[in-house]
Amino acid sequence: MAPLRGRVVVVTGASGGVGRAVARELGARGAKVALIARGTAGLGAAAVDVGAEGGTGQVYEADIADYDQVRQAAERIEAEMGPISVWINTAFSSVFAKFTDISPEEYQRTTEVTYLGYVWGTKVALDLMGPRNAGAIVQTGSALSQRGIPLQSAYCGAKHAVKGFTESVRTELLADGSDLHVTLVQLPAVNTPQFDWVLSKLRRHPQPVPPIYQPEVAARAIVYAAEHPERKEYWVGASTVATMLAQKVAPALVDRYLARTGASSQLTDDKPPSGVANLWKPADESADYGAHGSFDERSKSRSPQVWLSQHRVPALITLVAGAAMAAFATLRSRKR
Repeated sequence: MAPLRGRVVVVTGASGGVGRAVARELGARGAKVALIARGTAGLGAAAVDVGAEGGTGQVYEADIADYDQVRQAAERIEAEMGPISVWINTAFSSVFAKFTDISPEEYQRTTEVTYLGYVWGTKVALDLMGPRNAGAIVQTGSALSQRGIPLQSAYCGAKHAVKGFTESVRTELLADGSDLHVTLVQLPAVNTPQFDWVLSKLRRHPQPVPPIYQPEVAARAIVYAAEHPERKEYWVGASTVATMLAQKVAPALVDRYLARTGASSQLTDDKPPSGVANLWKPADESADYGAHGSFDERSKSRSPQVWLSQHRVPALITLVAGAAMAAFATLRSRKR
């Protein structure tokens, strides 16, 4: 992929959280950013952010769970902004609750937004990019696509589905010899407004499972993936790496650990949020929440692991060189 300057990039869920941080990062790269979400206040503020960073932002209000709305928004984008080069799916919603406390309607709506929203976005993007045989799709995943945790069964199930769906689509594109790319960025816990506006049935305010990262960490990784979409998957944050590896090595042990600590690690001592839950309607329809949540003081603004994963060759060379120097120093000391 060429640099993103001047190219049309679609971001779903762009009004807040990770999507909002991605939009700003794209603006700093000089991209033409098509912002899709439901919340009008958040979308308008996101467009201002993109312009302030040096890009061009245009607003397209749509419910990502509705295929027809997504299709119509994409057609407008191509007519008004030009051919889409990159499509980034970040939109989601969920319910914080035990599985037995979630209604069928709530579970269905979460699945429609958090899983089918990605399916519809991917389908529309491929339909438009296919005739040009050029473009990339970036799916915003989660460490929870590999490891489910208590109180988030709806979200974990949807993210597992996104991973399986993405793998299937990728293999079909490879089989066709296509130049289109689909990549997945697996995120850690991120400090976004979701913990204030996701529907919660808990007795205390939910929080991300520590360690917590700022949304800009996720945004930089997602935009990097948009510029380098040939790799099938990116992991963001040391906690994501640890989660993925632990699940592969000792899943039963992880089950028991999460049974003891998984629920309590997601709760603060504060009362539950009393604002508008965004499952059925946008929380940022009349107020702009921005990218950050309530946990700035506890969140990391950088992740050395991300740089290492993006620069594996120089990192490996540095590691080998360091090991060689250490071995040489040890050998010299023994000779003395």
